[in-house]
Amino acid sequence: MTAAGKHQVSRAHGRRLGRAGIRDVAAAAGVSITTVSDALNGKGRLPDATRRHVREVADRLGYRPSAAARTLRTGKSGLIGLTVTTYGEEPFTFTEFAYFAEMARAASSAALARGYALVILPGSTRQSPYDVWSNVALDGTVVIDPSDRDPVVTELVRQGVPVVSDGRPCGDLPVTAWVDNDHEAAVTGLLDHLAAAGARRIGLLTGTSTDTYTRLSTEAYLRWCERAGQDPVYEAYPAHDPCAGAVAADRLLARPDRPDAVYGLFDPNGTDLLAAARRYGLRVPDDLLLVCCSESAVYAGTEPPITTLSLKPGRIGTTVVQLLIDAIEGTGGGRPVQRIMPTDLIVRTSSQRRRRRTTVSAPRSPEQRGQA
Repeated sequence: MTAAGKHQVSRAHGRRLGRAGIRDVAAAAGVSITTVSDALNGKGRLPDATRRHVREVADRLGYRPSAAARTLRTGKSGLIGLTVTTYGEEPFTFTEFAYFAEMARAASSAALARGYALVILPGSTRQSPYDVWSNVALDGTVVIDPSDRDPVVTELVRQGVPVVSDGRPCGDLPVTAWVDNDHEAAVTGLLDHLAAAGARRIGLLTGTSTDTYTRLSTEAYLRWCERAGQDPVYEAYPAHDPCAGAVAADRLLARPDRPDAVYGLFDPNGTDLLAAARRYGLRVPDDLLLVCCSESAVYAGTEPPITTLSLKPGRIGTTVVQLLIDAIEGTGGGRPVQRIMPTDLIVRTSSQRRRRRTTVSAPRSPEQRGQA
């Protein structure tokens, strides 16, 4: 073999051992480079069988689109943002909470699967958020629980940045799509669960913010109380302040009309209520039934284990990112999209009142009855 031949074999061998390119996929699939691009990007008018074939070949070869090449070709950065704006200028490290952490993990994985990277943006800074975010070339942004008339969402949309919200936006907030739970059904279901366990006066720990999660959950509680003929018993506090939650739990259990069951809307409420119950000498679940909304595994190991409402943030994180990327790439149909996700009530000891034990004596013989 000549030196030139050896060089060509070496180049081909190196290409096979290295990262597969779009030309390799096209050659292996027997289609053009344009067809590969359209099949992998969801564009063009291709038969479904062709799209599946190209994707199978790309997966087999380990092909991954080049982010740099895509940026040059499309003018897009491949970056999408994720933030919480509910609490405005208040300090709030949202990834410390189990819901947001799980949602962010799922969103990051979903973004990478579509060739994008997720950027966690600060929800509050001393500067204007627009000044901070303008330093990052974002193709779109996911906003978690936007507040009523959220100025950040409004400004992003004004700048032409697609926004998808985790949480149903209030009024006519101009988001491209939103994903949320059915909070009415979730709250009604757990309140019915507490009532079936023997609760006669159910209380609520809620927040003071204007996001739809807090508003819809609180409204669902108030409507349930009206239907059940129960006076509402609730305390509200700023949910971004962890110390305020413990104080609100104490206030709720110190009331003269103290509830015999409580639902807490936020992650720390379970441990806050458990601690407050102990201070007042209340036994859980005998004297007080507890449920809180949380994704934390901690509640499976508390004493007693606490019933939690799961909002399934993993599913929500995946869905919001897929909807956002569809909007960025122009495959979403152009109309606002609304998705409702299921919830799951994980029932544990804290919401199941123990049955009273009764001792049944063995029947006595006639001789024993005569001796009595």
